[in-house]
Order: sequence, then structure tokens, then C-alpha cells
Amino acid sequence: MQGSEWSRNLAMSGDGKGQVGHVGGVHLRLLAERTGLTGALSAALARPGFVPLHDRGQVMVDLAVAITLGATCIRDIRLLEHQRPIFGAVASHPTVWRVLKEADEQGLSRIERARATVRRRVYELLRDRPEGFPEAEAEGVPLTGWTVIDSDGTLIPAPSEKEGAHGTYKGFLGHHVFVAACDNTGEQLAATLHPGNVSANDAEVNIDILTRAVAQLPWWRRQKILFRVDGAGFSHQLIDWIASAGGRQSPTFRWEYSVGWAFTAREQAAIEICDKQGLWQPGGGPDGGVRENAFVADITALLGDLPGWPPHHRVIARKEPLHPRYVKDASAYEIKHEARYQTFATNHRRGQIAHLDGRHRKHARVEPKIRDQKASGIGLLPSRELNVNAAWLTATTLAADLRCWFQLLALDSEMARATPKTLRYRVLHVPARLVRGQRKRRLKLPDTWPWADSIIRAFRRILALPYPT
Repeated sequence: MQGSEWSRNLAMSGDGKGQVGHVGGVHLRLLAERTGLTGALSAALARPGFVPLHDRGQVMVDLAVAITLGATCIRDIRLLEHQRPIFGAVASHPTVWRVLKEADEQGLSRIERARATVRRRVYELLRDRPEGFPEAEAEGVPLTGWTVIDSDGTLIPAPSEKEGAHGTYKGFLGHHVFVAACDNTGEQLAATLHPGNVSANDAEVNIDILTRAVAQLPWWRRQKILFRVDGAGFSHQLIDWIASAGGRQSPTFRWEYSVGWAFTAREQAAIEICDKQGLWQPGGGPDGGVRENAFVADITALLGDLPGWPPHHRVIARKEPLHPRYVKDASAYEIKHEARYQTFATNHRRGQIAHLDGRHRKHARVEPKIRDQKASGIGLLPSRELNVNAAWLTATTLAADLRCWFQLLALDSEMARATPKTLRYRVLHVPARLVRGQRKRRLKLPDTWPWADSIIRAFRRILALPYPT
């Protein structure tokens, strides 16, 4: 077989000089400085009388940068070592390990407060953009003024020797990670680590993660919040907490819930009444139009007496053909009627039920966010010690913050909405050549790189951000 012409006389060596890979790390590190994240973390992790060789806040930022670039373990901090000509000395992985080890519960609380302080500044920058602060939307309709928080849990497999590893309902040992994400910006506002046997509908755990998420928001984004939770996270106590605006009972706070509702014999009876009396209305599709053979109905009045629920409590059902992909999880009732039924509860006072249904179904967007996070660090907890793993989880939330802020403040068009995988391929992993001259250092991107203009434009936008006061 003849060899290909393009590889004829081709050789490879490892003696190149002046080259720098993963140039996107420069953008992320610079963004951390300009938003004030590095300084805030340094203050949060400072200890009286202790002056480390590597600033602890800078180490946490560098770890977050490495995770954003694709690191999945502590040793992957070596990813930044070849960028010493730009960054200077970078912490080794034993130093990173010590930093995570030092971050006890009190230290992690200080990091959360630092994140909230920086987020307030970032939100002000977003609000001052020509396009304004990003608004969530449902079925093509913007939810103007609303902050939408989606929460969900995911199981992380772990061997038995890891502290906190416990048997899960899926039959393996591991941990249960709860996540709260902001649908407006894509940020991961909060994440907590629990033993694997913690239930998804544990009210205290769900209230805790949402409380942490709300604490990350500036006051002007706390007034109107929509909390979306799937049926696994449903509990009466959680709904009461949301309806009371976290116990505030203040008319200036308008918190709404959109949570999965159990489909029991009572709901089945209500569905049959809808079928007999023709109470179904056309259901919406993903593009905002009407989806063929999809229907919705408000079944609150058909469920009988529902005492003890918050004011304006409503239950809405959706009916659509049973797709083959859902057959294995379908109930006997659904298989019999060859239809898929979904019910959810909300305390929204008015509005078309098709819109409320579409608004609730957007909760599914949290699932790819969690999948991306599992591929970006939380899928493999690095230590046997629970506190180190909790600190690592915090580092992954910092990485998610940096990635989202980078896209919102520095990128535009399709790159502002790109998935982490696409962002790494097109922007973050681009190589460059470091050239010195005229008392300057210049990174030269390949002129053949299709997204070079976007990368350069992003760098200039970050440089133009005002320094934090």
C-alpha cells in the first residue's frame, strides 16, 4: 500500500521554543483579575501571620482556569506550567492539594461570600451592556425581570474508602451532588456534596442549596425568582419555603415555584375527566409554536380538596404520544393509553397554561449543564477526604463562573452560547507564539485559525474592563 503524499518526509521533535498552548487560559486569568475574583479569593483565604510562597487566591483561580481548560484532576494543574513565560511561577500540584486541604468549612463559606461580592460587580457590568442583563425565556417569550434558578441532583460513583461514599438508590457506592444553576446566565450558583444515600427530595438539602444560590445574587435579582425543580426534588416543605420567599413574607419579594407533581390514581382520574369533557388545550413545542398531538390542562379543580398548599397553588397536566424512548420508564397506565403524562405544580397566578408548561419544561436545560460539569471535574472527586472533595467541588463552581462570564462579557454571536466542549476546541485551546520586542510581549495566533478574530476581540474586551475599586 502506497503512503500518503502529505506525510512524506514529515518529522516531529520536542525542541520548539516560544510556543504557548491553551491561550484561552490568558483570557480567563485576566478576567479573574479584572472582575476582582482573584483579589476577593486572596482576601477570603488569607491567614494571619502566614505568608505563603503562592497566594492562595491565585492558586484557586489557576485551578479554576485549568478546570475550564479541561483539567479533571489536581495533577492537571501542570497544564499551566508551560505558560510560565506569561504567568510567571505557577503552583505545583502538591501546593494545590495543600490549598484544598486548608479550605475547611469556614474557608469555603468565605469563598462563597467572595463569589457573591464579585458576582454583584459582574451583574452590574452585564446590566450596563447595550443588550442589558440576560433574560431567561420560555417558548420564545422573555421572562423579563425574573431570575430563574434550576436545581437538580446527580450521583457521583466513588470507591468505599472515600469519606462520605455510601450506597445509592442506583445500586453503587458514591456521593450525591446537588446543583443550583441560573438559567439567565448559565452560572452554577451553588453546589453541595452529600453522601450517596441522601434522598433527592430531602427538604433540608434542597432548601439549603437554593438558599446558597439566592445568597449569590445581588438584591435587585432577588425580588422576582422562579425556582424550577423536578419531581424527584418535590416536597411540601420546599414549596412552602419558596412561596414564603424564604420566610420573608414580604410583598416586595415575589418567588414562584414550578415543580414536578406526582402522577397518582387521583391525577389519572382527573385526566379521564379531561378526556371525556374535552378540557385539553393545544400544547406548545420547543420553538414556541403548537406541537402536534400535545395537550395541556389545568386539573387543579378536578383533584378535589387540596388543603394546606400555598395560595394560588395550581396543578397542570401535559399529554403527548408515548415516544419509544420513554416506554421503558412508562407506567402501566401510560402504556395502556399509549400516552405520556406529566404533571407539575406552580403558584403563578395567571397566564396561559401552555406557556406555564413550556416554562416548566425548560428545567431540562439544567441536565446538560450538570453533564458538562461532570465532564469538567465533578465526575471524579480527587481525594479520600470529604473536605478536600468539597473544596474541589467549589473550584469547579469557580470554573463555571469564569467560563460563563467569559462568554457573556467577552464573546458574541454563536461563541457566547457555545458548549464548553466547543469553546475549548475553538477558543481556549488555540496555540500561539510568544514574541518579545519593543519592551512588549506579544502572543501571535496562527493566521489560519478560523476564530482568531473572535479570540483577539475577546482579549481586548477583557482589557477594557475597569479595575475593581
